[in-house]
Parts: sequence; C-alpha cells; structure tokens
Amino acid sequence: MSTGITVIIIIIAIIVVAAVAGILYDTRRRRLRQRFGPEYDRMVEEKGSRTRAESELAGRERRVAGLDIRPLDPAAQARYAQNWTAIQEQFVDAPTEAVAAAQRLVKTVMNERGYPTEGDGQTLADLSVQHATVLDHYRAAYLISQRAAGGMASTEDLRQAMIHYRALFEDLLGAGAARAAPATAETTAGVPGDRVPPAAGNKPAGGTRNTTGNGSAADAGPSETDLPSQRRY
Repeated sequence: MSTGITVIIIIIAIIVVAAVAGILYDTRRRRLRQRFGPEYDRMVEEKGSRTRAESELAGRERRVAGLDIRPLDPAAQARYAQNWTAIQEQFVDAPTEAVAAAQRLVKTVMNERGYPTEGDGQTLADLSVQHATVLDHYRAAYLISQRAAGGMASTEDLRQAMIHYRALFEDLLGAGAARAAPATAETTAGVPGDRVPPAAGNKPAGGTRNTTGNGSAADAGPSETDLPSQRRY
C-alpha cells in the first residue's frame, strides 16, 4: 500500500471519528437539556460554560444512579397524603408551624424514597436529576422557611411556601398520588383566585391546576384553592 493511500485512509478515519464524537456530544447535550430543563440553563449561567455545566449535571446523574432511589408504595402515598391534609388544615390557625411541618414532611418523604437530606446544596443537586421541573419550587419554599424561622415571613409568604412545598411533595409522591391529593382541597376552605404563583426565577404558569385527576398536579403547580384562607383582621 502506497504512502499516499495510507495517508488518505488515516484522514478519512479521523474525519469519521470526529463526526461520531460530534454526534455523541450533541446527543448528550440534548439529553441533559431534556432531563434537567430549567436547571440546565441555570447551571450554564452559574458555571459560565456549557461544558462545565454539562460535566456537573452528568456527575449528578452518576451520583444518583448510585443511590437506592425507590418509589413509594400505595399505602405510603395514602399515608403521606393524609399527613399533608392535616398540615393544610393546621395552616388556618398556625401558619408558621404548618410551613415547618410541611418542610419536615417533604424531608421525610425524601428519606423514605432514598434521598439523603444532609446538606441542602447536595439535596438540591440530587433532586435535580429526577425532579428538575419542581426544583425552583423547593428553592423558593426553603428561602421562605429560612425567613419564617427568623420571624421575617408574612402570612402571604407562608401561604406561598405551602404552595411551593406542595409542588415538590406531590412530585415526590409519584404516580397515583395526584388522584389522592384532591381530597385535601375538598376538606379545606378555598381562597379567592386560582393562579399558580411562579417559583423563584420562573414566569407564572398562566393556567389553573387540574384537580380532577386528569393531569399531573406537579406539571402546573398546586393551586391556591388547595390552601385554606388565613383569617384576616
């Protein structure tokens, strides 16, 4: 085989390898964008580079793959849904305590599903792999909880925290939970309006929440009608 032919073969091989690598890279990028949604864009902005952001997100996937993440069984779903109902009802007379209880319940569900809850930053990173669509709700609720612990949250802030916690709570409960959750709205007094408050950094959802069981509650976020109204003086 002549030197010229060998060189041509090598060049073709390099071109093929580069093309395959480019296809694989683009496929990986599309997969990460689809899986992480808004979290992908947030990480790109935070890291200042798509490559570094994608490396971080891929690392999260590897970590979560090593955890024993498991779904809740129907009995656990029903039990936690009842717990949430009680917390919503508590909000009428003790909103600060209800928000604290909602935060504890969310962490309890995380633990039962196999998510470590030590370290808020790591918890957010782990949740982003399978619950990216409601991650900003958790961030917003957590910030309000921090203010509430210092006595700096208004009643409206606390009501928003409950709505944000519920978005993550229902997503964690998983399939079948949306059918049980509407019962909580039927046992409490609603508040005027049905707009879903946006999570931190997100635009308003622009729609109402389906409480008939035909759609996923986590997709649109929980409706304000699911929370009891606070007494106004």
